[in-house]
Amino acid sequence: MTTTNRIMLVDGMALLFRAFYATAMSNYYMINSKGMPTNGVYGMLKHLFTAIDTYQPTHVICCWDMGSKTFRNDLFPDYKANRSSPPEELIPQFDLAKEVVESLDIPNVGTVGYEADDCMGTLSRAYSEHSQVFILTGDQDMLQLLEPNISVVLLKKGYGNYAQYEESSFYEEKGITPQQMVDLKALMGDSSDNYPGVRGIGEKTALKLLMQHETIEGILENIDQLTKGQRAKIQQDLDMLHLSRKLARINCEADVDCSLEDALFFIDENRMANKFNELEFKNWQKNIIGS
Repeated sequence: MTTTNRIMLVDGMALLFRAFYATAMSNYYMINSKGMPTNGVYGMLKHLFTAIDTYQPTHVICCWDMGSKTFRNDLFPDYKANRSSPPEELIPQFDLAKEVVESLDIPNVGTVGYEADDCMGTLSRAYSEHSQVFILTGDQDMLQLLEPNISVVLLKKGYGNYAQYEESSFYEEKGITPQQMVDLKALMGDSSDNYPGVRGIGEKTALKLLMQHETIEGILENIDQLTKGQRAKIQQDLDMLHLSRKLARINCEADVDCSLEDALFFIDENRMANKFNELEFKNWQKNIIGS
């Protein structure tokens, strides 16, 4: 199926955090004359423009978390409870980032109760029926969304370095399908999101079990074929295994929508220049948009 639309869904949270910490390590917060730190937003824009230059999308949408509580916290109150509060220099940059994205006429999308991941999952499913979708993120969890018209572009160190994944090559590389990524995380848990999966089962064992039995259901149906230790661990943590799968799966039915008309990528140069100058971004022509 050929398609002319190339839609880039941007994980705003991932870009902002990555850019902030890259310079915060050396206490370089770029505080302007109004006392506003801008290092995260500046770096995020550099990531954004570099990716736009590389992938040449026709449409761009930026997705955000809206508050720290989501439906996953209702399922499991300790979800992400291990995360510390963001540094005080980052806090004002959340709203500032959205403001700057808006000045580029790029829609900001997010909905209370869902993560940015869920918004990207929902929109990618809707658009991929008729368009090529690129998901720009730093989060490996997004690999579960791979489909024939959906690519995942993972940011690597520095600017302009990406690991691009396609559904067609994913299986050869990982040995499992994108859909099996959910069951993989359910088995091994996710320390960064603070849910345990099955205690004592790591990535290596989880991959082996999924290659043999395909799904969690397949593993449970053949539980007598497992080693005594594996069987004991799974039976002991069975409830957590099922709960972890609910936490790991990106919800592709979040209450979000964005018309492609609104997402058409076209920058009003004056509006952008006014915003960047107002924030006292230095050398932005060269450093951010590369012109």
